[in-house]
Amino acid sequence: MGRFTLPRDLYHGKGSLAELKNLKGKKAIIVVGGGSMKRGGFLGQAEEYLKEAGMEVKLFEGVEADPSVETVMRGAKMMQEFEPDWIVAMGGGSPIDAAKTMWAFYEYPDVTFEDLITPFSFPELRQKAHFCAIPSTSGTATEVTAFAVITDYQKGVKYPLADFNITPDVAIVDPALAETMPPKLVAHTGMDAMTHAIEAYVSTLHCNYTDPLALHAIKMIHDYLKKSYDGDMDARAQMHDAQCLAGMAFSNALLGIVHSMAHKTGAAFSGGHIIHGAANAMYLPKVIKFNAKNEEAAERYADIARFISLPGNTTDELIEALIEELRNMNRMLNIPLGIKNYGEGGLIADTSIIDEKEFLDKLPTVAELAIGDACTGSNPRIPTQEEMEKLLKACYYDAEIDF
Repeated sequence: MGRFTLPRDLYHGKGSLAELKNLKGKKAIIVVGGGSMKRGGFLGQAEEYLKEAGMEVKLFEGVEADPSVETVMRGAKMMQEFEPDWIVAMGGGSPIDAAKTMWAFYEYPDVTFEDLITPFSFPELRQKAHFCAIPSTSGTATEVTAFAVITDYQKGVKYPLADFNITPDVAIVDPALAETMPPKLVAHTGMDAMTHAIEAYVSTLHCNYTDPLALHAIKMIHDYLKKSYDGDMDARAQMHDAQCLAGMAFSNALLGIVHSMAHKTGAAFSGGHIIHGAANAMYLPKVIKFNAKNEEAAERYADIARFISLPGNTTDELIEALIEELRNMNRMLNIPLGIKNYGEGGLIADTSIIDEKEFLDKLPTVAELAIGDACTGSNPRIPTQEEMEKLLKACYYDAEIDF
């Protein structure tokens, strides 16, 4: 038996933020990240709409990129004291992911972070509050997914948390919020969305309900991401919808080892973080090459290539065309093709912020952690330790490896 879960209500289109004034409740807490939502006036609008709905409103501000266990616990403590019946998370994936996890600790103060790491192990939520997610970036789609990613900085590990309980009740996908994104963020979040859609389409758990969403998202991202990057706001609005469709697909079909590798390399090195979307963009072409040894996956990659009108007469030709098209997209978006050229902020550089020796020293451990990541189980091929190390090295050096 399969399961397909989405928010009960999804409001989309410019001006949909105003739907907040129709929520029913007494208290709402808004969880946000940096200052972009405040500077753009959207935080103030959200507060006013919630007050118009008759609610007392409290803010939890300053959720960092790659939210930490400590931030989650601080937010949960504020919720336990304030006792909201609506949790409203707005901004990029980080504040929404953090708020989802705060929600669990708010409703169940005695639960431990270790209890939540096991996929689909969350306690039954909605005992105290409902959840509304409002994305400002066009990539993570956490507003419609059963996932959150939290970083344990002491261990240097990103944990993907998974449970249908944390799928929001309400999603508001207002493209006006996405207009504030700088080009670099457009690029990284857009390739994150592309990875979501492609991994969902070849996942071992894909189905008739997820396939159309994944394919259409791939086509939209292929058509509109570069235009959005160049500042076309109509394309930016299309991308905001596309990433949400990709999220609907992967929340139900799950992901694969591109994400496993991104999760476990993101915070592993002392030189700095490998930004999640950039990691996915760099790793995706290599993983396609690896997964294409699986016959069903190969045919599905070929399906994708045909759907976006890439050239090729055979399955192998279509797969190569897809790989090269993704690499070309990275080039156009100023995303490195390998970690060896990964500069500050995820931009192309002659010298990587990730030291080669440290990378090689940590390779066996990072590979083992990636294999054990929650996203690995639905990948078309389960890599051995040796294969995962080869994959990661290929991603560092942007090298061709025959798998």
